[in-house]
Amino acid sequence: MTTILGIESSCDDTAAAVVRHDHGAMPDILSSVVHGQTTLHAGFGGVVPEIAARAHAEKLDHCVERALADAGIGLRDCDAIAVTAGPGLIGGVMSGVMCAKGLAAGSGLPLIGVNHLAGHALTPRLTDMAAFPYLMLLVSGGHCQFLLVHSATRFTRLGGTIDDAPGEAFDKTARLLALPQPGGPSVERTALAGDPDRFAFPRPLLDRAGMDMSFSGLKTALLRERDHVIAAHGGLRTGDRADLCAGFQQAVRDVMVEKSRRALAEYLTLQPDQPVFAVAGGVAANTAIRDGLTTLCADTGTRFLAPPLALCTDNAAMIAWVGIERFRLGLLDGMDLAARPRWPLDETAAPQLGSGKKGAKA
Repeated sequence: MTTILGIESSCDDTAAAVVRHDHGAMPDILSSVVHGQTTLHAGFGGVVPEIAARAHAEKLDHCVERALADAGIGLRDCDAIAVTAGPGLIGGVMSGVMCAKGLAAGSGLPLIGVNHLAGHALTPRLTDMAAFPYLMLLVSGGHCQFLLVHSATRFTRLGGTIDDAPGEAFDKTARLLALPQPGGPSVERTALAGDPDRFAFPRPLLDRAGMDMSFSGLKTALLRERDHVIAAHGGLRTGDRADLCAGFQQAVRDVMVEKSRRALAEYLTLQPDQPVFAVAGGVAANTAIRDGLTTLCADTGTRFLAPPLALCTDNAAMIAWVGIERFRLGLLDGMDLAARPRWPLDETAAPQLGSGKKGAKA
């Protein structure tokens, strides 16, 4: 039986969790504590890295203490400490890594550095013990990529966004329409009352082969339509805002479903015994996108897996689980573990083209 304390602080959620697993059984999340920072960043239209880093430093020890208490164990009852070492906002990542190093030094427990993206990519193992290989669509706030997950340490990237990830596009759309952050839930809620066919939004890159995606132009198209509406009516009415959100969300859904169809066809050439298409990351919580992917999998006889909503967004349970997988492989780190702002899962793949405000995609 293996018990790991996980720590996550890559963006604007400070989290700690304890996960235990015995061979042949389902993993057991003994505790999962997430302290969000939404109110701290609400007035800025997005996450402010310096504010996020300071908040992590203030809350990390409290989250760890509560996670251990909720699990009913002490630190020395754990086998190791796993921590997100990247990618992410470097100040936040550094806060988590330094906290984990202090705990490891004080307790004598091994230290395990975890790729945040691996946490999302291996979540189907935590929730359903999905067998390798499976296809993963990772759609977190700053990342979107199709991955063939061959093992806990080997990933092949089939394609991804070449500019804004969907999460970034949803956030920017919310700002353009004066909706609260985070943008994904705000746009989804507003879209419920809208007409997705009122505006003719483009479906970028569908006319090109492959699985790469682009959402920057779609955001620009929304900006133009918004300005036309404002010019015509002297402002943005409630119905206009709902229609813009519905049209934008439908366009994102159509692109992701079609690109997923291509990725799934590539994955099925591996002839897996139990085909699985999994989705994880914050955008995976979007109901419209989930419904489209569920239908796609039903049409191809592939099992569709999506984590519970609490495990879609950033959390430390997924970090603890990767820690368990790496601990069993003997993949431990020393006190020289470094925080990394960029850390691609598939280090053999060429960097994604394009960058945007957050830099080149992993």
